[in-house]
Amino acid sequence: MIKFENVSKAYHIRKFEKQVFNDLNFEIAKGESVGICGANGAGKSTLMRMIAGVEYPSSGKVSRTMSCSWPIGYASCFYHNLTGADNARFISRIYAQPEQAILDYVEDFAQLGPYLHQPVGTYSAGMVARLAFGISLAIDFECYLVDEITGAGDERFRIRCEEALLHRRDNATLIMISHDPGTLRQYCRRGAVVYGGSLVFYDTIDEAAEVHHRLQTLSH
Repeated sequence: MIKFENVSKAYHIRKFEKQVFNDLNFEIAKGESVGICGANGAGKSTLMRMIAGVEYPSSGKVSRTMSCSWPIGYASCFYHNLTGADNARFISRIYAQPEQAILDYVEDFAQLGPYLHQPVGTYSAGMVARLAFGISLAIDFECYLVDEITGAGDERFRIRCEEALLHRRDNATLIMISHDPGTLRQYCRRGAVVYGGSLVFYDTIDEAAEVHHRLQTLSH
């Protein structure tokens, strides 16, 4: 289970303060699949980073009783001076996984060819996404966090991503961010909307998408 208790998050930049979330309280149970809608800058990626534990709340408590992946998306936390292969080896050590098995999976799934042995700093955004997706799926997490990743790569790679995500959804917890309601509908059963510092849950993706669309219309 993932549990937020009275969680608030603010960024302090010089004399500017941005309050992202105010007093979040929610639970996501093991086995759930949740799709999150929200405008650009509403705090979706910040929320994912707090769920993953790579960013801390300003106040309140985030607790987890299941292992979470890092947010899989175009913004990565790889070491850009290391090769893709070396990043895979490093992450396998962090999670106490067999290095060669992780590397073999990544090589097969990401299909980066010789680029796997080049510095990540030379990669395109799509190549970074392939690497992130491959490494994350190589490790058996109990919860997978996905941030706008499903469009990376060619048609063949997208099909592989879809199959892998559907398998993870059926066997683990899945939390996904996307601007496309169709994508969220494909993978997620429950919806949520980030707006005005809050996170509101809905029984279906269609309900969440409708509320998000209405809020967007009102703000323009």
